Amino acid sequence: MSTAASKRGRSSGRVTLNDVAEAAGVSPITVSRALRGERSVGAELVERVQAAAQALGYVPDPAARALASQRSSHVAVLIPLLSNTLFVDLLEAVHRTLLPAGFQTLIGITHYKPKEEELLLQSYMAHRPAGLLVTGFDRTETARRLIASSGVPCVHVMETSDAPGVHCVGFSQMEAGRAITQHLLSRGRRRIAFVAAQLDPRVMQRAEGYRRALHEANLYDADLELLNPDSSSLGLGGHLFEEVRRRRPDVDAIFFCNDDLAQGGLLAALRLGVKVPQEVAVAGFNDLTGSDLMLPPLTTVHTPRVEIGECAAQMLLSLMRREPVARSSLDLGYRLVIREST
Repeated sequence: MSTAASKRGRSSGRVTLNDVAEAAGVSPITVSRALRGERSVGAELVERVQAAAQALGYVPDPAARALASQRSSHVAVLIPLLSNTLFVDLLEAVHRTLLPAGFQTLIGITHYKPKEEELLLQSYMAHRPAGLLVTGFDRTETARRLIASSGVPCVHVMETSDAPGVHCVGFSQMEAGRAITQHLLSRGRRRIAFVAAQLDPRVMQRAEGYRRALHEANLYDADLELLNPDSSSLGLGGHLFEEVRRRRPDVDAIFFCNDDLAQGGLLAALRLGVKVPQEVAVAGFNDLTGSDLMLPPLTTVHTPRVEIGECAAQMLLSLMRREPVARSSLDLGYRLVIREST
């Protein structure tokens, strides 16, 4: 029996960091650094350590790592919903970026409720995560103080800010809302409704962009806004499309705040025999799965959620490694996707 095996036999049987170090012929600290993906360890050493760890079946002990470093190898990621494809895409990009660097993600769902986010932060911070990714800037004052005083590197996603000391990756929701409204104006539409659900801060920023575009054209009419606090869905989109048509049959375009609402609106139009875009143009937001397959295909705003996830995770890695970050606020923009619905 090898020395490492005999040590394991005398204890719990668990392969330890020291076992891997002995097998690889390096120090335990080198093993730790190599498995965390630190750049100070050469490629040859990393390969040797990984081979030894794989041969021995070594599984890092997160509790021991956290105790030694006062930080875990976990990154807490707080998002509003898992049922929204937008956030699933973002999460997958974050995971793909962090995992090779030795970090796991702890996912917290806030349901767009600042108080729920506050409770999640209190729970996660007690375990000293290595880093934190949060959605937007809408949170309680207690949550703000908790993040600021924790010393845990934090990156905000989906929105941008020029505030000093704030790290963020996103785009201007307001400008994107303004751009899609200006597109509808450019197609000759003059009675443009804004239909929204959920009414979270990013939705309301899109609403502000809509208002600015119509004010600039001297066409703003507050009666053309239909704001519903219920969760966004295809079914609700169909209901709201019918409500707009009932309230204001003169409406010649509808900007839905999210693609699932717009998809539901298009389905309702088919059911009711309303011609799109001849009678009413329909536009959405986020370019979700299936929007290009609607009848007619949906005009929308493509949001770079995959790129946001990747860039935010890379920014957080730099902060956790105490490396310089070239730009603390990264605006990745958006793209209008013009299809047959407008």
